[in-house]
Amino acid sequence: MPAHCRFSFSASDGKAFLRNLFVLFLFAGAGQAHALKLDVQVEGLEGEYEKNVLALLAIYQEREDENLSVPRLHALHRRAPEQIRNALAPFGLYQVQVSEELTPPPQEDGTWVARYKVIPGNPVKVGSVDYSITGAGHDDPAFPKSFPMKPGDVLLHADYEKAKEEIGFIAAQQGYLDAELVRHLVLLDMVAYEAIIEFHLDTGPRYFLGDVTFDQDLLDDELLDKFVTFEPGSVYDPEKLLSLQGKLLGTEYYEKVEIVPLKDEAGEDRVVPIEVVATPNKANKYRFGLGYSTDVGPRTILEWRRRYLTRWGHKFKLEASISQDIQSLKGDYRIPVGNPLRDYVTIRPEFISYDTASRKGDLFSLQFAHSVVTPGGWRRTAGVDYRYEDYEVIEDDRESVNELVPNISWAKTVTDNPIYTTKGYRLKFVLQGAVENIVSPASYLQGLASAKWIRAFADDYRFITRADLGATWADSVFDLPASRRFFTGGDNTIRGWAFEVLGPNDPVTNDTVGGRYLAVGSLELERRIKGDWSGAVFTDFGNAFDPDFKKEFEVGAGVGVRWRSPIGQVRMDVAFALTKDDPPNPRLVLVIGPDL
Repeated sequence: MPAHCRFSFSASDGKAFLRNLFVLFLFAGAGQAHALKLDVQVEGLEGEYEKNVLALLAIYQEREDENLSVPRLHALHRRAPEQIRNALAPFGLYQVQVSEELTPPPQEDGTWVARYKVIPGNPVKVGSVDYSITGAGHDDPAFPKSFPMKPGDVLLHADYEKAKEEIGFIAAQQGYLDAELVRHLVLLDMVAYEAIIEFHLDTGPRYFLGDVTFDQDLLDDELLDKFVTFEPGSVYDPEKLLSLQGKLLGTEYYEKVEIVPLKDEAGEDRVVPIEVVATPNKANKYRFGLGYSTDVGPRTILEWRRRYLTRWGHKFKLEASISQDIQSLKGDYRIPVGNPLRDYVTIRPEFISYDTASRKGDLFSLQFAHSVVTPGGWRRTAGVDYRYEDYEVIEDDRESVNELVPNISWAKTVTDNPIYTTKGYRLKFVLQGAVENIVSPASYLQGLASAKWIRAFADDYRFITRADLGATWADSVFDLPASRRFFTGGDNTIRGWAFEVLGPNDPVTNDTVGGRYLAVGSLELERRIKGDWSGAVFTDFGNAFDPDFKKEFEVGAGVGVRWRSPIGQVRMDVAFALTKDDPPNPRLVLVIGPDL
């Protein structure tokens, strides 16, 4: 028997159909010549509701698409109510009402208007929670006694996923490698308008970490054992294995490190042996760089790094830095000791040739030092430094000096972001000296302290302050070689003056001779202008001093522009030397690098 279809079609429906069909064909043809203009309006939502709807609403995302056609527009409009409801469901909104309207433009090159009025309704709340932990970990206090979401809470899907992830993480962290979610459901009772949560976790047995073996032929296993910070028999924790992997990769000895838990070899005691498979890195690393600072002008940097030299992890680095005023060649031979990730003995040969506004000469030094990180996070370095310096400060102040200088330093940097710091500080203290007739021609004791502190506030502002202090106990500044005297001025001290032109001056020649004391400070306020661009105002003050010469306190100030680049702040300042006798001329300062 043939099927019969019956249609009902009124006159008013026919007129509306013909009108829409005419508009559809009219703009379908016109769209070939004119880009379609569309305004999408969503009413009745705000905050996270509106943000999520606009992110998932296809007609809104495609509103500026040059290829948007009228048929595509109608298709997107039809799907919009469902997309709005889906976007609001993660917030527990399941009684969303949407009224939609698509208005054609009054003229050919006009704007279509898609309007959606949304009544989100009340969010569904949790009615009951069925939560249980079974297996060997059923009474493990690490698991929460009750499910994080409780009856009466709004059903936020993000909160549910977070709770599920956290409980799964606890299971892995506590060694329950076979943990399984045997039941995890969120049921919606639309009649009662409430949610029912069911969450059943079976932990299975608990596992433990076994002995660690290394599959590699680069370094001695006795050295690698020092990187293992857990004892065999401790609870199996994947984070400890990830930490071991990160430490080994951080040494640069290895290009690839794979941690292989041999779970199949765990016996009845469920102790899992761990195998570390490590692929050696390339032995040599080379770096070539170009830089610029107002202090020394253009600079070329060449570096050769030998990542490993012996089976005991020795390393070597050689760096050459060449600029117009200062040329240096520095070596650094490191021998891991104690904690091989951060403690070492170092041998550092260094040659520097300098010719600045205040002094010139050649310096050779050879330092032996032991460097460790203390429990408080300080880098403590203690050693002895042999130095030979042939220098000239002023015409009658030329000499060649041999020194043997014991020294010790403490340094600490705390930062939330080393490239662009919003909260952090840097501290360093140095104590060094020489004894007459023990290689050195004169006795002296010198202490230095430097600090820099950064704190962001009120969203767009940063306050930056720094200070450098130094004191030398010596009979005369002329008992000190040029490199042990204090000079100041330049990009990182008092910006209104050139590099190291400030300090006690000879009363006859007015040349800077350097001082036994140093006190320099800076205050800076930075404000973000737009995106990664900021402006700054600052003042720098202080000087190098000596009791045998006239004391002069200098002050500089200026303004600057900052750009937050991937390698650190690019800082361009215009600084004025306010205390100069002559009218202050602006000095341009350019520095690139991290904050701390």
